[in-house]
Amino acid sequence: MTNQLKVALAQIAPVWLDKTATINKIKASIEEAASNNAELIVFGEALLPGYPFWLALTGGAEWDAPIQKELHAHYVNNAIQPEEGELDDICELAAKHKIAVYLGFIERAKNRGGHSLYCSLAYINTQGEIKSIHRKLQPTYDERLTWSPGDGNGLQVHPLKAFTIGGLNCWENWMPLPRTALYGQGEDLHIAVWPGSIRNTEDITRFMAKEGRSFVVSVGCIMRKSDFPKNTPHLDKILENAPEWLTDGGSCIAAPDSSWVVEPITHKEGIFYGEIDFNQVLEERQNFDPVGHYSRPDVTKLIVNRDRQSTVEFE
Repeated sequence: MTNQLKVALAQIAPVWLDKTATINKIKASIEEAASNNAELIVFGEALLPGYPFWLALTGGAEWDAPIQKELHAHYVNNAIQPEEGELDDICELAAKHKIAVYLGFIERAKNRGGHSLYCSLAYINTQGEIKSIHRKLQPTYDERLTWSPGDGNGLQVHPLKAFTIGGLNCWENWMPLPRTALYGQGEDLHIAVWPGSIRNTEDITRFMAKEGRSFVVSVGCIMRKSDFPKNTPHLDKILENAPEWLTDGGSCIAAPDSSWVVEPITHKEGIFYGEIDFNQVLEERQNFDPVGHYSRPDVTKLIVNRDRQSTVEFE
């Protein structure tokens, strides 16, 4: 059964900008997935503690505006520092149930001073070890008002049964070179995490599967007006222009031939499941392998800097 893998798609809403309550919801999702014999569970982009929806809804680019400063400070206070053990409970559950976890979270990076924020994606293995934390290389559009650009340190892959697994955040999945960096390390199970929107996942999930001849798991969050806690700063301003559904999910799985294993699911909160078979990767690589027999490294080659970037280096 090493060729078979049962994947759980955790399409859930955060308890928005409340890291403690959201961690409890993540833990409950892991318990539920484990009870259904899942071996990998994937959570959406920035789930912990939530996506910065206020930027598009409250004039986020307005310079020196008190509302923007106060919401940003609230966001920072609910961001995660893995070095302080804030993911330890999740790691312990992963080890207890022998389930791997991909988790989108907002990182308050200590090695960058501890005040700036990064949209990060952690891989926790079945022994409960954090094996990589990928910081989103390029925040998109208004995200740049609150998230900092990351680095290449997290462009890593990991073994999971017969598979080699790697992941990217949201529109990073549109970037050919980061995808290639993962293909070049043998990735055949790609994880794409999103704030949650079928308009993204229904096209690129199948495209990446066909390009990489890999399985692709896309997982998005959902967010409704009712998911904003009542104690959110400036909630009235946020809700004033908010649609009923800010994100609709769109979680899905595509096979290496680009057919659907799980078609995109929208407007539903829950844990959804798919089973994948590694042998399908080998079948589809017979005629196309983007970094193997269907490549010309003597003509085109990618160079990747995986150093963790920091402003200060002590000797």
